[in-house]
Amino acid sequence: MPPLSQPWALVSPASRGIGRALARHVLRTTKAPVVATARGDLETAQDEILEGLESEARERLSMVELNYLDEKTIEAASKSCAERFPQRSHHLHLALVVPGLLFPEKAPAQIDADNALLTLQTNTLGPLLAVKHFARHLPRKSTSMPTSDDGSGSDPADAYANLPRPATWATMSARVGSISDNRLGGWYSYRASKAAVNQITKTFDNHLRTQAGDKAVAVAMHPGTVRTGLSRDFWDSVAKEKLFEADWVAERLVGVLKDGKSEKLRGKCWDWKGDEVPP
Repeated sequence: MPPLSQPWALVSPASRGIGRALARHVLRTTKAPVVATARGDLETAQDEILEGLESEARERLSMVELNYLDEKTIEAASKSCAERFPQRSHHLHLALVVPGLLFPEKAPAQIDADNALLTLQTNTLGPLLAVKHFARHLPRKSTSMPTSDDGSGSDPADAYANLPRPATWATMSARVGSISDNRLGGWYSYRASKAAVNQITKTFDNHLRTQAGDKAVAVAMHPGTVRTGLSRDFWDSVAKEKLFEADWVAERLVGVLKDGKSEKLRGKCWDWKGDEVPP
């Protein structure tokens, strides 16, 4: 048997909010190397991710510059990862792609062309370009990986421990991206950007079925309303029990990816409870 391919994780961006919480959670609960991205000031972003974590986490964390509005930086980040993790011996096992921008238009007259375009570039085109440049790092059918019943991953020192069993590409979506669940209207550009994320997820998962079989899946995630800068203007209008902290949500989202069955999860959008968000 060939040696097992070694897994690594990507959290992008990871400089604040849910992204930072996800990077910290993966570093704290797994043994896999983690690549975290930020648009700039990588040193500060790294220090904030590592704050309070054990020293060994610093050895596993790599910071890479990536700006979702600049494809050249996405391509360069992918090339940098290829140098760190050669594809002959490594594969991207967990990708958490979570850029987000919101302009809450309440009526058609409030739609601003520049803001709408920026929303789609950030929430939709950025993750799509990440798929373009990072898909090559995901496993293929020929990649040597542990099976679900061979015991690999049970040892806390195992590189696969506490990772989803199929390699998972997860993009941040939102319940408001659901067309069938749209009962209130508003938020035109944000809703459209997240509905497009769900379509990209399904299309990419179809690609992974062909390329990787059951070794890789693509999913979308809905975190609920999280106490981050994105939702700051709405904190007062959300019931206290429905306004979540980023660390709490990060744990639950990764838990859904880790504990779910790949054939059930793949190509769909799932919320922090593990419930499917309808298309």
